[in-house]
Amino acid sequence: MVKWDEILIHGNPEGLKSLAKLLLEIAELNQEEVDDNSLPSGAREHYQLRPGIELSSSSDPLIVGRIDAKGTGAFYQRYIPR
Repeated sequence: MVKWDEILIHGNPEGLKSLAKLLLEIAELNQEEVDDNSLPSGAREHYQLRPGIELSSSSDPLIVGRIDAKGTGAFYQRYIPR
């Protein structure tokens, strides 16, 4: 049995543009301006994309988010830069 270690992101033009819009929204968000009740210090903005709702029914769940924490800018400890 072959194990695939790839993530495939496929979509029609509308779907790919929608994902691009979401990525830009997260990238451009000033986390420091988000209310602490919605995003506490040390947390990271993220969106959960669910099969059959935001994604096709044949997709796996996906979380897209920022790696830098609000208030500290810290990355996850397990993050390994290139």
